[in-house]
Amino acid sequence: MVYRRSIMIIKNNADVLEKEVEEDGINSVTQQILIGPDDGSQNIIMRRFRVLPGGNTPYHVHPHEHVVKIENGKGHVVDVSGNEDLIHEGQSLFIAGGEKHQFKNPFDVPLEFLCIILNPEMPK
Repeated sequence: MVYRRSIMIIKNNADVLEKEVEEDGINSVTQQILIGPDDGSQNIIMRRFRVLPGGNTPYHVHPHEHVVKIENGKGHVVDVSGNEDLIHEGQSLFIAGGEKHQFKNPFDVPLEFLCIILNPEMPK
């Protein structure tokens, strides 16, 4: 259900479509766009990712920075040097634009995190 008061949007995350992410280098990852352009947010996108046990995001780089908040579970984040750090619920990360990174879940419960970015399609 979506509630709209003037320009404010209130959504139930459980009502947002969860899609499997299908790109090279991704294994067992789903995504929800919790808030984005379809909700009137032209500048910021809030996404929820779920990395299933044994899954991973690609080891990739992109120009935009993002902030990440670990919501549930634990996993590893891989940095530009290939070092892996344990991450878990209650932690937040900042990943600069141009910084190579990856999320992995070698554990037996899903790793769930919010990832907030500036809309890469936003006019400059």
